[in-house]
Amino acid sequence: MDENKALVVFQDKKIRRIWFNEEWWFVAVDIISALTESKNPSGYLKDMRRRDESFAQGWGQIATPLRLETKGGYQNINCISTKGAFRLIQSIPSPKAEPFKQWLAQVGYERVQEIENPELAQKRMKEIYRAKGYSDYWLRKVEKIAISVNRTILIKAVKFRHENKKRNLSFFDCVGYIFAIENNMKFVTGDRQFEDREGVEYIKKD
Repeated sequence: MDENKALVVFQDKKIRRIWFNEEWWFVAVDIISALTESKNPSGYLKDMRRRDESFAQGWGQIATPLRLETKGGYQNINCISTKGAFRLIQSIPSPKAEPFKQWLAQVGYERVQEIENPELAQKRMKEIYRAKGYSDYWLRKVEKIAISVNRTILIKAVKFRHENKKRNLSFFDCVGYIFAIENNMKFVTGDRQFEDREGVEYIKKD
């Protein structure tokens, strides 16, 4: 899973999210699982839409299918913005609703803070890889070879990603691409979306 399609954790429940249209979008069934402990969150969502007519009618405006990597490969999964998540929560009777709203307000907008302060992004990446099971020893090794990226490149990467939002590019690939262009380097990638770009060396995945 790419870094911009990151995992976040609410009370030990992992919630997938993806950066889309300049904001975080969250996997709807992951939110339902976190709030309800349901073993079938997809079924729970269907029941919600049957019970709540206004929710069902607005679902097409709330949810957007976005391409995420899963154990079975890439799939289009219904995701909702921070605003949409608040609407979803309204239809779920759960004692976790209020703490989840506070948590959501924080993680929903932290990308803006990370652009202003790259150290926050580095801290979050450590948390993500720890959640994936990587050891602190491995993290220290990677940190030693990591390249610092200045704010100007980050801003250009945000602009470049926005200009190419239909391609659903990884934010971190955009940073790498802009960094390479600014430093007269080849950008090596296996992402087909960059294949036709000048200065890119595309390596086809097996």
